[in-house]
Amino acid sequence: MARKLIVACLAAVMAFTAAACSSQGNSTGGSNSPAPSSNPSASSSASPDATQDKVTFTLFKGVAEAKDINTNETTIGKILEDQTGVNFKIEHLVGDLNTKIGTMIASNEYPDVLVPDAAIDAVLKAGAFIPLDDLIEQYGPNIKRVYGPYFDRMRADYGGKIYFLPFSTQVGEYTPDPNINQGAFWVQRRVLKEAGYPQIKTLDEYFKLIEDFVAKHKDEDLTGFLALTHDWRFFAISNPPMHLAGYPNDGNVIVDMNTLEATTYAASDDTKRWLQKLNELNAKGLFDKSSFVDNYDQYIAKLSSKKVVGFFDYGWQTGNGRNVLRDAARKDPAQDDFVYFPLPITYDGTHDQYLDPPGYTANRGIGITKSAKDPARIIQYFDNLLKEENQILKSWGIKGETYEVDDKGRFYRTPEQIAKIDEAFNETFGFKYYDWDWPQYGSNSTLSDGNALSPGFQPEVFQMSLTNEDKTILEKYGVQTYADLFDKPDERPWFPAWSIPKEQNSPEKIWETKKDELAKKYFPKLVLAKPSEFEGIWAEYLQEFGKLDTAGYEKWTTEQIKKIMEVSK
Repeated sequence: MARKLIVACLAAVMAFTAAACSSQGNSTGGSNSPAPSSNPSASSSASPDATQDKVTFTLFKGVAEAKDINTNETTIGKILEDQTGVNFKIEHLVGDLNTKIGTMIASNEYPDVLVPDAAIDAVLKAGAFIPLDDLIEQYGPNIKRVYGPYFDRMRADYGGKIYFLPFSTQVGEYTPDPNINQGAFWVQRRVLKEAGYPQIKTLDEYFKLIEDFVAKHKDEDLTGFLALTHDWRFFAISNPPMHLAGYPNDGNVIVDMNTLEATTYAASDDTKRWLQKLNELNAKGLFDKSSFVDNYDQYIAKLSSKKVVGFFDYGWQTGNGRNVLRDAARKDPAQDDFVYFPLPITYDGTHDQYLDPPGYTANRGIGITKSAKDPARIIQYFDNLLKEENQILKSWGIKGETYEVDDKGRFYRTPEQIAKIDEAFNETFGFKYYDWDWPQYGSNSTLSDGNALSPGFQPEVFQMSLTNEDKTILEKYGVQTYADLFDKPDERPWFPAWSIPKEQNSPEKIWETKKDELAKKYFPKLVLAKPSEFEGIWAEYLQEFGKLDTAGYEKWTTEQIKKIMEVSK
């Protein structure tokens, strides 16, 4: 199931089981998964649309990843406006996603373009997206080229029509990510340095490492372990049992590679073991209790405060915080101690599956709403964005400014270019705003000339982007990339299972909603309780969980996976 056809980031299962998809920065100096982009010829290759009157459309993104902005205030967005005459006024989520989308539905008023993220099912049920089939047929040659191989599945998933464009289409050869934009147990580098760079493979070893470090630094007022639970991002605390058991992010289920049987784990021994470890950590004063009340911005602020020793989360979700630390370390190598290092932790210390295999995320995307003033103009903008020159623009930038080309045609970045592409540059240039949530090649795609779409995935760029401190710690662990620390992903054609579409009021969707409600009610109780009370609360949780039709959910999911496997043959 590899995420979004090499997903790259996406995604968070609708209620909190899946990596949601909007990557946030990799260690190569790019913004999210695709990394910086821009193309020299882009500004000179204006399309016929550029002769039309300029227009501004509204776009709402259901993620709180950046400040609101007009795309033409960025370098990339201005180039695209010169080509098409189109600007987008982007609004990002503030507050609760479901509440925001619910307000739109109740008023029957929408932005011109909508990226509803985990609330996409509610948007589809409300009939807020218009069908795109005719528009694509008339105005979308590049949309056909990029998304054509997935049209049948896109239509089958949603009643025979195409209502949105996903973010996960694989184009060209698969390019592996040398960084960790997926799940990992992260720890400050200084912790590993002080301990002599030990091999940390199990959860017990990981927490012992943190406990020992905090005990030696009592005067620093450190947080041993922090968790994210806000809104739909609750998956950051509910997903670890799946990974600790050696499985990738399939959302609510783990899937047997031989039988294809899908099994839920929310009430499994693996989940009990995870929550009991957090309970023990809390009893020792090493767990941040406010993890259950902090919002996402507060969480990111804590990650960048240098006070948090360790956490579990997905690279794409924590890039905003981790990049602050990386940028500081580039300016002052002494700050490298506070940069986080990813570890592939499992219960038994053996085969891990944190890295996503190639996949296709079917339930996240961008759509044009029934409130849109000029759908044809919007779809033309999308199609223009999918020209390869503009995919280079959004991913690499402008030749001579943010990347170079050697005599063999290989794209690379100079040390000076890498140094200047920090979070602030990502915003002004537009890498941050065009990194995800648009029609695009999947992050692991390859351009027609063999270059990686994503600069961070280009071997030349990755190696050049490494600081001396990066090279030192990688050498200590005998690897050349961060991904080398992790086992290679097993092939899973259905991946990710969490993206299999479900109707809004279906038994499967109802099961997920009720399961999420139970987890949000009981997980805080289980983690924050006195250790002597844990077993009693767990028994109560199991009793409530037993009232759900889990067998029906597992049966349905297994059937869907087997159907996908048949299509994939």
